[in-house]
Amino acid sequence: MLYKFKSRSTADLIMLEPTARQILKIIGKNPDDQHGIVTAEQIPGAIAKLEEAVDAEENLGRPEKEKQQNPDYASTNEADQKVDEGEVIELRQRAVPFIDMLRRSAAENHEVVW
Repeated sequence: MLYKFKSRSTADLIMLEPTARQILKIIGKNPDDQHGIVTAEQIPGAIAKLEEAVDAEENLGRPEKEKQQNPDYASTNEADQKVDEGEVIELRQRAVPFIDMLRRSAAENHEVVW
């Protein structure tokens, strides 16, 4: 399933289900809802939560990162997507387009819907 995020401030943003569910959960939205809204008032909080989650992932200890990048590591996170021989796509890479959409929407006082 695909999620399509829309805002009057930006082009549509399409995400695969695992990534969208992870991001929605981080910002406090129910990932089981097929449709939803991040109001202009909620956007600053959503951006802060996403940035905090990105920072937390980047601050993982080196042994933990090595463990996650080990091909024998059984991840419980369905959103982990492997690229080219064990390279993990970080949350930052997945979240930046959505954070950009949120920032542009906040600047023009528009909501983001899906």
